[in-house]
Amino acid sequence: MGSLAKFFGDALNAVSGLFDHKHHKTTSSHQSRGLPNGNVTFEAIDAAFGPAVSRTFVAAALGNSSTPAYYTGLAGVNLDMDRKLVVMLWLTIAATVFVVFSIRLAQLFVSYIRTTSCMRTDKPNDQNYFSVDHFSFWEKLKKHLIYAPLGKKRHNRELQLHGGAVSYGTLPSRIHTLIMGVYSIMTIIYCLILDYSNTQNGAIWAELRGRSGILATVNLIPLIVLAQRNNLAIRLLKVSFDTFNLFHRWLGRLVAMLSLIHFFAWLAAYKLDKGKDATIGIFKNAPFLDYGLLGLVAILILPLHSLSFIRHAFYETFLHLHQSLAFLALLGIYVHLDVMHLPAYPAVLIAVLLWAGERIWRIGRIIRLNYSRGYGVTFVIVEALPGDACRVTFQLPRRITIRPGSHMYAYLPSISGWMSHPFSAAWTNIESEPAVAGHDLVPQRPSTPSSLERQSVMDMLKDAPTSVSLVMVAREGMTRKLYDKARAAPEGHLQLRGFLEGPYAGHDSLVSYGTVVMFAGGGGITHHLIQIRHLIAGARAHTVATRRIVLVWSIKDVECMEWVKPWMNEILHMEGRREVLMIKVHVSKPTRRIDHTKSKPTMQIVQGRCDPGAVLDEILPTRIGATMVSVCGPGALADEVRAAVRSRIHRGNLELNEESFTW
Repeated sequence: MGSLAKFFGDALNAVSGLFDHKHHKTTSSHQSRGLPNGNVTFEAIDAAFGPAVSRTFVAAALGNSSTPAYYTGLAGVNLDMDRKLVVMLWLTIAATVFVVFSIRLAQLFVSYIRTTSCMRTDKPNDQNYFSVDHFSFWEKLKKHLIYAPLGKKRHNRELQLHGGAVSYGTLPSRIHTLIMGVYSIMTIIYCLILDYSNTQNGAIWAELRGRSGILATVNLIPLIVLAQRNNLAIRLLKVSFDTFNLFHRWLGRLVAMLSLIHFFAWLAAYKLDKGKDATIGIFKNAPFLDYGLLGLVAILILPLHSLSFIRHAFYETFLHLHQSLAFLALLGIYVHLDVMHLPAYPAVLIAVLLWAGERIWRIGRIIRLNYSRGYGVTFVIVEALPGDACRVTFQLPRRITIRPGSHMYAYLPSISGWMSHPFSAAWTNIESEPAVAGHDLVPQRPSTPSSLERQSVMDMLKDAPTSVSLVMVAREGMTRKLYDKARAAPEGHLQLRGFLEGPYAGHDSLVSYGTVVMFAGGGGITHHLIQIRHLIAGARAHTVATRRIVLVWSIKDVECMEWVKPWMNEILHMEGRREVLMIKVHVSKPTRRIDHTKSKPTMQIVQGRCDPGAVLDEILPTRIGATMVSVCGPGALADEVRAAVRSRIHRGNLELNEESFTW
């Protein structure tokens, strides 16, 4: 009984840091329980846990209880094992990052060698070495793992019920499932490594409570990182934000499950200890428990309200609610751990700092991009177009570089308040590379410029503002409201105040591929336009390996061609375009007869749906060098292109790049 009294005396000391706000340091004699030394008053216990728990501590101190209160503090928590398993969790994350980084580094090295070897030649045969894959293992890995859907074909096509009325998400690919599956299994194993030999009533629940709690808290760090747009890991690993967002959603579900285990383990220990006396009165005037419950409820609601059909049907509402719940979850967990200075506190502190820091950084980027002393603030011109779409041009007050394949987040306060929406950067008035400059705000260089003229041009390139154009196809919410407002304006033109955030992505360079095949569906054409301009100019300047580009665009009606008409005309008039670019427009539901006589060898308009397999069968026999197949469009089109590439991957050195926004 004396040792038992000593145990509860140590339990009383567990809350001694309540007034000095210093985190506990365990002594060697208490490491198995994680119980620190110190003094505490019963008033402090009452304030932290509430009267019910306070009475338990008092009874324990007087030796009137026969079993430890395993539902309170660090009683029964194995801190030594917790620390070791947290280290193992971080090693699991580090190993995954290292493998992905190594693969991406190897791909970048091969791309660099291919570009430098092929960019200065115009002879197709000079790229024959790169037209086939010399490693059968890599070919099989791409077909059966990297590019493979989870099942037979479906990946980004929405799973639907009631004839398409309700969409409930997409399936991850095999590589995504493998990574997330292994990580989840390892986390669950770490959670279940418990001392099953301890026969004390409630001891196993106490250890599970501590283990699941600290694993859930530590996982908040990667969960926050995966949700961030300004994520250094995106630049380091060259992985799209869409992939990070996929992992964010699945990791959020894992954190919710761990949090639920944490709660039920606490509840089981509480019920075992109190029996019929266990009531919800324990939460009365108990900040430690109340804020923990707040964090739990917020974490459980987050994955439930993030289901696909809710996100897509009420996108703006979803974003508001998601960010509010994330704030409440972090607030609840932070206070829950800080009140008792529990060992998981540093993890939630890092998560909070990452969450707040990224938002401060984002605000700073927005201000810097959209405000300039010399040119003022960004203004927006909106044009209503046929086919229920708007051409939206943001005139920025400073010059920025827009890499091919980039996307921006658009803010239109008068339409959607402070919420932002992602769109591919369709066009800019400034080229992405000085070597291919020559547009409105960039004067043509004379054939023999003086050093003074060269400096003047460079100064203009440095200081000239940039206009960024987006195409917003009217769906629901913001895009529909914007289209209706623009259509009602005089001549279908509207001028607004707005802001841009970005650019993001643009790290998937296509310059090392001799043949580039681009599939676009509807508004997905915007992802390819700057890339085409960049590759054509680079092919003429011999700065890229690309010598053949095939653009396949699927649209419902020919009126959709108005969306990109001015930019496409500029591309069609580029020098050397005919030798490089071939365009095929597939019109699935034309409202008027298509005049096929106007089709040209390098510009064809055909009626009917696109067959990606037939397109590749026509191109692959005459390909030049390595072949990149890029797709941006509806999930059904992306899945068809993926299936076509996988079934023909043995016929050449084929790679697939899919641009999607699956939020």
